[in-house]
Amino acid sequence: MPPYTNDLLEKLSSKNVSIEAKPLDNQPNLFWRLIINLLPTLLIIGLFILLMRNMQGAGGKAMGFGKSKAKMLTEKQGRVTFADVAGIDEAKAELEEIVEFLKDSQKFQRLGGKIPKGVLLVGPPGTGKTLLARAIAGEANVPFFTISGSDFVEMFVGVGASRVRDMFEQGKKSAPCIIFIDEIDAVGRHRGVGMGGGNDEREQTLNQMLVEMDGFDSNESVILIAATNRPDVLDPALLRPGRFDRQVVVPNPDVSGREKILRVHMRKVPLASDVDPKVIARGTPGFSGADLANLVNEAALLAARLNRRTVSMLEFENAKDKVMMGAERRSLVMSDDEKKNTAYHEAGHALCALLTPGCDPIHKATIIPRGRALGMVMSLPEGDRYSETKLRCKARLVLAMGGRCGEELAFGADHVTSGASGDIKMATSLARNMVKEWGMSDNLGMINYDDSDQGYTMGPSNTVSGQTIREIETEVKQLIDEAYERAMKLLTEHREEWERLAKGLLEYETLSADEIQQVLRGEKIERSLVDDTTKHLRSSVPEVAPKETETENKQVEDEQTESSISLDKSDDKTEPTA
Repeated sequence: MPPYTNDLLEKLSSKNVSIEAKPLDNQPNLFWRLIINLLPTLLIIGLFILLMRNMQGAGGKAMGFGKSKAKMLTEKQGRVTFADVAGIDEAKAELEEIVEFLKDSQKFQRLGGKIPKGVLLVGPPGTGKTLLARAIAGEANVPFFTISGSDFVEMFVGVGASRVRDMFEQGKKSAPCIIFIDEIDAVGRHRGVGMGGGNDEREQTLNQMLVEMDGFDSNESVILIAATNRPDVLDPALLRPGRFDRQVVVPNPDVSGREKILRVHMRKVPLASDVDPKVIARGTPGFSGADLANLVNEAALLAARLNRRTVSMLEFENAKDKVMMGAERRSLVMSDDEKKNTAYHEAGHALCALLTPGCDPIHKATIIPRGRALGMVMSLPEGDRYSETKLRCKARLVLAMGGRCGEELAFGADHVTSGASGDIKMATSLARNMVKEWGMSDNLGMINYDDSDQGYTMGPSNTVSGQTIREIETEVKQLIDEAYERAMKLLTEHREEWERLAKGLLEYETLSADEIQQVLRGEKIERSLVDDTTKHLRSSVPEVAPKETETENKQVEDEQTESSISLDKSDDKTEPTA
């Protein structure tokens, strides 16, 4: 009989089969049946409530992409004032006017004056741009919103513009206040550059920011401050009057500024009696505020590892070497041949620095691996420098070639190593700048051949002909070849001093400026653990008056053709040569 047939009951009845029906014993009761039936509905309601809570919460999470990510700094994060900012007095003076406006805006509006709607802080990384913005908020005692330029753009279209609108709405509700955008070049680059949806989204975000900044009323007391180290890539519409109409340059501090910054960071550090911030400031040209803060911190950590109760000048000098040259890698085992090759390489650099007019004084030479270098010669200028002379550029080329010439003279042309790769790269870049940008080529003249377009256009830019490119490369090669021949001549003529210096590096591994002069004079170096080292630290930093420096530079130019070893050169800025 086929299954599922309607004749089953009739057939069973015709055969007198007894049929009985009973309820199932394991069937759930009424309560559980209601729960099972209502469970899907309850789950849907719970999910809906969860989504509503997330939408109302901070950031909106799943549905709040358009909310601003700006964070308001409070007293819990630490109040910063102008007393915590040192070494950039000119920038502080320009921003004090902003503080006055936030404290008493009627003072300016009474005479019809309008405070700048936007302030752009421009400077290298680590110079204190963010700290300045926080100090303005701390002095004026107003809310401070901070956001990064990269926080505006997400994967969804329209999110950036929505976040800009929301950010300005928050600012208007908290007025008077400060909105700080860090690294604004992430969203404020030139429009019309690049292609693709991501670029269109960034441009929409920038357009919305331009509209919001123009929509300000003078009485809303909302100040927009932004920071960047690439003002050249910003859209011109962002920099016009009425938006970011005031640009404040925050440069690296000079020697006086470095001393003030060091004193600020040394407040919380117990110092030994021999620590002199002036000496440290003269020995750290080119350091930013962040570099100096790191220097003080590294010195304190080093003293703590040595179980010292105070931080001495010795720890500061060792910390400076670590920051400039990298940490020592004494665990790296070098073969005797590699160690000897490194010693002659670095001795070549050091001797070329001593013999070449225009080179900065040597601070330290070492064959102990530091960072990624197997050895290093560190030079420090005698003061802050803001431009380069042709004499100094050529001297730097000779200094860079000294290492390879040392290897070739000591071991032969077939046994030179790849250790000079960094020197060759630096020399090539410097020679190209001399020819293409700085007008230091006699044959090509004072014409800028730099064809880089900062990424504003797509594809290569052909502003220089092929013939001119060949002439540029010929001139670059000529500069490097002349430097190589000059370095080879110096080491050949002063081979005895060069070999003496190489043997000194093999024996002592690290030589300060004074110790290099002792080795060249054939004297034996006697080292004690603390006293002599501290003495070297103090003597390695010059106390040169500006007029004396100018006189010495003039004498150097007059005696450019003479080669003599100076036994009393001092030192002062980082120029590592591996």
